[in-house]
Amino acid sequence: MKLTISRKLLLGYLGMAFLTLVASLYAVYSFHNLNDLAYTIIEQDFVIVETSKTLMDSLLARESSEKKFLILKDGSLADIFWTRSKEFATKLDDLKQYRSSGMSKTFSKVAASSKQYDEIFQKEMDLIQANKATEAMALSDGDSKKTVEEMTSQLKSIQKKAEQNIDSRMNLINIGGVKASRLTIALSIVSLIGGLALAILITYNISVPLKKLEKATGLIAEGQFDHDFKLDRNDEIGRLANAFTVMAERLKVLEALNLDASPLTGLPGNLAIEKELEKRLARRVPFSLCHVDLDNFKPFADKYGYAWGSEVIKEVANILTNHVGANGHDDVFIGHIGGDDFVMISEPELMEKMCQKLVQDFSRYIESYYSEQDRQKGYILGKDRKGQPQSFPLITVTASIVTDDGSRFQNPLSMAKKAAELKTYGKTLSGSNYVKREDLEGQS
Repeated sequence: MKLTISRKLLLGYLGMAFLTLVASLYAVYSFHNLNDLAYTIIEQDFVIVETSKTLMDSLLARESSEKKFLILKDGSLADIFWTRSKEFATKLDDLKQYRSSGMSKTFSKVAASSKQYDEIFQKEMDLIQANKATEAMALSDGDSKKTVEEMTSQLKSIQKKAEQNIDSRMNLINIGGVKASRLTIALSIVSLIGGLALAILITYNISVPLKKLEKATGLIAEGQFDHDFKLDRNDEIGRLANAFTVMAERLKVLEALNLDASPLTGLPGNLAIEKELEKRLARRVPFSLCHVDLDNFKPFADKYGYAWGSEVIKEVANILTNHVGANGHDDVFIGHIGGDDFVMISEPELMEKMCQKLVQDFSRYIESYYSEQDRQKGYILGKDRKGQPQSFPLITVTASIVTDDGSRFQNPLSMAKKAAELKTYGKTLSGSNYVKREDLEGQS
């Protein structure tokens, strides 16, 4: 068969089409891999980092409860230890789903160490019950301390490995973007032999956006999340660009919330609270803001110590979050202003039910944080702000509810101020309680 000009042109165009097909397939393959890496970073590595931090906090709480139990021999401290142990096991089970992280053996080691720590603490409890405090302390200073150190090292290893995975995958995204860009450009140049116009089209449609993504990848790897690299395309490049945009926005939000969140409870802080109130006010749909505060908390912390006071604050956070999680209320926001002050935001009817539950649960749990002697007396002895001896009631909780649909309060500050004023009135009432704006208006 003679190679006519038309056939040569046809073969030339087929060659260019083949090169174009190869370039496109490689780009799709590369973009798919980059998208998988980005998804793994968000849905696996960041989760492992945050969960390992939570496990570390739980381990420290268990160790603190163990040491206090050996000194005070208070059964409530042992209950705290076992509660934290269950929380630790639950969080650790959540990590076991990430088998692809390459840390399954480490997860198993942590689980084994945690079980060993529980067994050691049980032995310590048995020794205390047998009036062998010295042997119990020796066990704590020996096997217990060694086990905690091993678990601490293992958790740090998990966190470090996850952070290394993030860095590694971000680097792979950067390298993959560069590699895909260069190879596509090279193939486009080869295609230029058969047709300059087609080569220009390939360069414009593939090379340019790849370079933008390459630049965006480098900026994200450096922690610059505000760079605008959106591409108005409906192909794989556009979807990858959208994935990068979502990833950048998610990373930015996670970074801001991580810096703003309470290190004690892990709940969102003032920045997140203000944004949530602004969003609710803008909707112009009725919602309630509740300010939760503890009464007589400072005298308690002065007597029982900062660490035990922190346990009370974490108990309040657990009551709030457990009630929301158990009932599947997705539209409820819980924040931690700081200290013993919390915020809840939800629809009005649900808010009153939550406050009823808070008052009931808090009244039931708070007594376990006091000694038997103080529980029987119903108060503790301390000093007021002037240094004078005074008796203080047991801790109670006051919640103040303010409701609006965006027409009464112009900004979050004015709404929060009204909730604070209502809280001041609630503190004049005895015991744990919650008050609404209507209650205050009924007094005037």
